[in-house]
Order: sequence, then C-alpha cells, then structure tokens
Amino acid sequence: MRYDPIGRLLLTPVDRDAPDRVRRLRLLGVGERTEPAFDGFALRLAQLAGAPYAMVNFIAEERQFYAGLHAPAPGTGRSRDRDHGYCPHVVVRRKALVLEDVRDFPRFAGNAIVDETGLRSYLGVPLIDRTGIALGTVCVLDTRPRHWGRAGLETVKSLAVELSEQIRRREDGGSIHPD
Repeated sequence: MRYDPIGRLLLTPVDRDAPDRVRRLRLLGVGERTEPAFDGFALRLAQLAGAPYAMVNFIAEERQFYAGLHAPAPGTGRSRDRDHGYCPHVVVRRKALVLEDVRDFPRFAGNAIVDETGLRSYLGVPLIDRTGIALGTVCVLDTRPRHWGRAGLETVKSLAVELSEQIRRREDGGSIHPD
C-alpha cells in the first residue's frame, strides 16, 4: 500500500484477494500476454462508450496488465505498477467507480497516471469470474472531464458481464470472441 506523504491518504487499497486472484489468472491463462480477442473487445467497448481509451485490465499483486487495450496513441504501455490508476480500487471494492473529473477527488487526483497520461475521466467495473473473484476491470477513460451517465455505466457493466461469460466459456474449452 502507498500513502500520499502530505495528506496521508491511502492511494493504493489493501488487496487481500491478490494471491487467490493471481492463482485464478494463471489457471485461466490470462493477464500475462496480449490477446487479439481482448484488444477487439476493448475497441468495441471504446466505440460503444464513445471513449478514446478502453481496457480489459487484469490485476496481480504488484502490477496490472492491459490484456485488452484501445488507445489513440500507438505505443501505449500494457503494464503499470499496481499503485498507478484506478482499477485496483474497483477490484478491491468489487463495484463500479465513476470519476467524471478525477481532479475533484483528492484520493484520485494525486495518482501518477493523471500527470503521466493526462487522463481526467474514468469509468470502471469489476470483471468477476464464475468463482466470485474479481479478476480485474473493464474500463473506459477520457482526457477531458466527462459525464458518463447511467447509460454509460450500464453499457460498461453489461460488457463486463458479457466478457465474464466469455471467460467462463473459454475455461470450459471455448474461446473468447470480441463481438
């Protein structure tokens, strides 16, 4: 866990489920490499949400990995430390996080990802598998403040459920399809 040296805010949440999540990710064979199907899913997510960035993000103990990524800038990294960004909060809370302008929230405004990338708006929901473990997130981001609204939240939630179902089918011997 990491603290803001001035405000003593907990910036990265304590994640007691991380060891179980890592075992589950390894069993499923996800979260360590890119997959075209996850990239296709992220593209579809970005299009439906009207967002410049979309991700399928798997969270391990020390890092997060964007197995699915849609970003306007080529060369956007696929991995970050766990204390960068907002997805670790979604996974630990096990519920959606909607930040219309991250600068309005002291806990999130100080996150390094704001300065590094210029991201200002975030909507993420947990990606929960059949065992009840939050494997990661499905999220959309923007470089400007944005009102995601109920429709935006419902879109991302329904796509997270759809991807969870695809992962379940994959585990049962199928494959993941972007649409």
